[in-house]
Amino acid sequence: MPPSLEKTMAAAQRVSRAYRIEHGKKFRLKHISPDDTGESAPVEIPWRTKTFLDFAHTRLAALQDKLYAQKRWSVLIVLQAMDAAGKDGTIKHVMSGVNPQGCDVTSFKVPSPAELAHTFLWRCALRVPESGMIGIFNRSHYEEVLAPRVHPEFLQAQNLPPSLVTKKIWQERYQDINAFEEHLSRNGVLVLKFYLHLSKDEQKKRLLARLNEKNKNWKFSESDIKERALWDQYMAAYEDAIRATAKPWAPWYVVPADNKWFTRAIVAVAIIAALESLNLKYPKTPKGHEEILLAAKKALDEET
Repeated sequence: MPPSLEKTMAAAQRVSRAYRIEHGKKFRLKHISPDDTGESAPVEIPWRTKTFLDFAHTRLAALQDKLYAQKRWSVLIVLQAMDAAGKDGTIKHVMSGVNPQGCDVTSFKVPSPAELAHTFLWRCALRVPESGMIGIFNRSHYEEVLAPRVHPEFLQAQNLPPSLVTKKIWQERYQDINAFEEHLSRNGVLVLKFYLHLSKDEQKKRLLARLNEKNKNWKFSESDIKERALWDQYMAAYEDAIRATAKPWAPWYVVPADNKWFTRAIVAVAIIAALESLNLKYPKTPKGHEEILLAAKKALDEET
């Protein structure tokens, strides 16, 4: 590949690290602007050029191929955001070049009665990717420290013993999540969490587009407006969750989401950097297997 593209990728990954949170104690959402596009980077990066995007897709596909062949590591990508922040579009564009056999997407909706009958981590634990796979959670276990916190009635629907529903419940759930994600990391699951940081003004524009454009009407839900009215409560819940659960083994990327192209580029290069850190390789041919391969090749060559 041209050296310029390699250097561009390295520069883009350095920019992506500015949005990576490993220790959340001092983190504040206000420190990251939703409309940032990396223009303050010391090197100009052609984020939007087809050449760079093709290069990124090719690099990601090659890494995924090795991940799938090696079957030692797996990757869990968590996407969280307010409505209209672009989770679906990010999945579609970032993962467009990977082999569908090695990628699994789970969209978590309102918990079913069966899910409510189990612990809040149960349904997500069932969908953790197996070795060699990339698993994507469109919403995730983090919903259980977001929606029920803003809507106390959701917590009541979980039928927990009253003695366990105390002021400490959110801190206790953060502890459970940290333990869960550390358990995954200790068992070969690379955990990457992305919060798509959308501004309230940009959300308004996107919701209006859903209403004004007939081919986008299907995306609109009445709940979008109801949840928007609780914006400040959600921002506080997200900030607390990120502060409490940003860990070296399960970092958060708080990605500016007002410009979709930039969001997708940051997510892509961050995933690429994480996969490259695993030093993935294709499995070596077992000892003595070369003779089997040569015999098979000879048999095929001799076919009339």
